Amino acid sequence: MQSGISGVTVWRRGAILAAAVAILAIALPMLGPSLRARPSMSAEVRSIIARDIDPMVAANGAGGIAVAVRMNGRTLFFNYGFADQAEKRPVTSDDLFNVGSVRKVFEATLVAEGVQRGEISLDDPVGKYVTALHGDYIRRITIGQLVTHTSGLVLPTDHPPWPAQHYSLAGFYDALNAYAPQDGEEPGKQHIYTHAGYILLQLALEHRYGKPIAKLIEDGVTGPLGMKSTVVPERGAGGRAAMSPGLMARTVQGYSQTGEPIGLPGNQQGYFDFPGTGQMFSTARDLSLLLAACLDDGSVNPHVWDALQMTQREAFRVGPQAGQAMAWETIGTNGPTIVDKPGGLNNASAYIGLVPERRIGIVILANRGDLHPFETARSMILPALSRMWVSSL
Repeated sequence: MQSGISGVTVWRRGAILAAAVAILAIALPMLGPSLRARPSMSAEVRSIIARDIDPMVAANGAGGIAVAVRMNGRTLFFNYGFADQAEKRPVTSDDLFNVGSVRKVFEATLVAEGVQRGEISLDDPVGKYVTALHGDYIRRITIGQLVTHTSGLVLPTDHPPWPAQHYSLAGFYDALNAYAPQDGEEPGKQHIYTHAGYILLQLALEHRYGKPIAKLIEDGVTGPLGMKSTVVPERGAGGRAAMSPGLMARTVQGYSQTGEPIGLPGNQQGYFDFPGTGQMFSTARDLSLLLAACLDDGSVNPHVWDALQMTQREAFRVGPQAGQAMAWETIGTNGPTIVDKPGGLNNASAYIGLVPERRIGIVILANRGDLHPFETARSMILPALSRMWVSSL
């Protein structure tokens, strides 16, 4: 006997399908526009980024911006403007930007990893590792105070007006040993952002582990996270980073806030004339891996994950809506807390920000100075992405 579907069965299924379509036609208008025609996540994020990043892009094409957004376990990339105006080379997610003080997140992570392994204590005096230090004030400063900007140490090179002086390693030690606070500062009692403190932290890490800081960052952070385009090159001739030709070919030209080129691609600046003190270069794609590692537990080496979480915990309350963690800053808003780190020079602006509670993160890299992307990210982009996250529940 041959089997098959009878005509009656086909008719019944057709009738059921027609009834279902009719019901949907009646029900859809009642669901509201947000459910009837909700755009994709990519389109919504693109709209938010375009609204807030477009005004930052120079109308004359001198400079551009690379953005990475991590949300709902996905990473989206958005690029604007030129990596090099003269060559009319558009910005891509694989272009290398000078990330300035975003580098401090990597050194803080090394400290956290050392603490977890029992190799470093946050209460250790820095002189335990940098034995050339013996001054009355500097010998009281701890590793924990350096990594949270609470040491009270501040040199003329830390804040404007910027001086002309530079430090050799011996000159840096002399300045630290002679250091005395000007306004009654005490180690651990106040928050003062200090670049010099992180240069000293670099030296402490190098002395503790017997390796250059670039190698420590590679072994402890960028290597485990698969960040192959994030480097801390030495400062070469003319203040230009000593990078491989392949990396240099992907490095952006830096511009002033008003659009004049500053230096050549790979330009490095600083007041410290000894190894390891040059700026870090990275890409939006590489830094998106750091976003994912900070936000998505279980996706990376558990030791790196634990260290990244440790660095994000607030250690010092700066004000009613601001705090300081290990390198990261914590920003209170009307919504969830933002954990972030800005960076920048006169020819580069960088930002990495997290909303850990909602697993949202963003990277903004620009090859123009003083754009202050952190202001836009804190006040507009991250709150908008957080609202979008809530509405998707």
